[in-house]
Amino acid sequence: MPFDNPADGPEHGARCSGARIDTDREVAMHTAEPSAPGYQTGFGNTFSSEALPGALPIGQNSPQRLPYGLYAEQLSGTAFTVPRSEARHAWLYRIRPSANHPDFKRLGSQISGIEQGPITPNRLRWAPFEVPAEHTDFLDGLIRLAATAAAEQADGVSLYVYRANASMESVFFDADGELLLVPESGRLGIDTELGRLEIGPLQIAVVPRGVRFRVELLDATARGYLCENHGSPLRLPELGPIGSNGLANPRDFLVPVARYEDRDGPVQLVQKFLGELWACELNHSPLDVVAWHGNHVPYSYDLRRFNTFGTVSFDHPDPSIFTVLTSPGSVPGQANVDFVIFPPRWMVAEHTFRPPWFHRNLMNEFMGLIQGVYDAKAGGFLPGGASLHNRMSAHGPDAATTRQAIAADLQPQKFENTMAFMFETGQVLRPSRLAIDCPQRQTDYDGCWSGLAGTFDPNRK
Repeated sequence: MPFDNPADGPEHGARCSGARIDTDREVAMHTAEPSAPGYQTGFGNTFSSEALPGALPIGQNSPQRLPYGLYAEQLSGTAFTVPRSEARHAWLYRIRPSANHPDFKRLGSQISGIEQGPITPNRLRWAPFEVPAEHTDFLDGLIRLAATAAAEQADGVSLYVYRANASMESVFFDADGELLLVPESGRLGIDTELGRLEIGPLQIAVVPRGVRFRVELLDATARGYLCENHGSPLRLPELGPIGSNGLANPRDFLVPVARYEDRDGPVQLVQKFLGELWACELNHSPLDVVAWHGNHVPYSYDLRRFNTFGTVSFDHPDPSIFTVLTSPGSVPGQANVDFVIFPPRWMVAEHTFRPPWFHRNLMNEFMGLIQGVYDAKAGGFLPGGASLHNRMSAHGPDAATTRQAIAADLQPQKFENTMAFMFETGQVLRPSRLAIDCPQRQTDYDGCWSGLAGTFDPNRK
């Protein structure tokens, strides 16, 4: 859909002239600097942007009369009285105030998988969900696989997969939480009230709670994962003994510039409220913000720019060292949700069983695969698929991976062309009824460990 002031962002993955680039990571590292027109850079900053000169008022937020006949509106993602370090809000200067809308009506068509399934402590895994043949946009193609609680929850997460073969015509916002999008295939153009983001596989985007947006497909189809965070907003993890730099560096996050749509005509506005979809019809586009400032902003990040840390001596590190973003929980050190990735990296640990060790964990782990093979599973875990291991559920590498790791001649090894991720939460993830009953559920998942026969011999050291 055309905008009145299109601003083209940098080409993600574009190669520098004269540079020889061999891997996905090298593509990301040699991409043109994100300070090119179309994006601002940084994480957690207070940003400002205007699509027309002088549209952003100086020195105050709500003057009596605004330039260009705009309206001032504040969007608050946190309570007014939270500590300054936790406050998330933005001032928007728009063509029409958001309050100009009729009643919302509950939609007859709701998100698939909204019904909670039975309680189960069992390990679960799903094959990829195919993109439907019928017309399906991003919102139509959502399937909820698991959630920590019912829709009224004030914290926790709900986890989805998405599939689409069409761009959205409606505009959507989520009153229940902020959204973290993880594409597995197909590029997306995300037009938000504050500007446009473009992402594809190996990149992510976060849309804050309440921000209106529309998803355009930049390829014929798209598929991926979605985390709906109901708790504290995502932020970068503390680095502790790592020091000043590493993991996801703030300068690599991209925030859009103002880009407005001044168009009359019918537009459906859909919101998610306490788990249900409600809609009204506007007579104009709600993506009409001409200028804005604040820190309640959408952003994107290229996972290939993650600065991975790991052991250079022995033993496999805890997965927390691969955390990209985190939402703190009520218990110190126990996250509401961590977004963790397992990217290409060197494995050099000596005298070490190199795959992730067998473990039982207080935390609850939902995993997905963007590309390649996950180093703890030799088969069955496919790009677009998912697995769920709830608290104290015993899991680890499958039998084939275990045998191979024990017998390996340990040399420095580069894991390439892979990207798995994990949403890890301190609250139990309850699968939806659809997730339990769907044909994509791999009911033989437990069998991947059945070949782990006892090899104990008291006479052998």
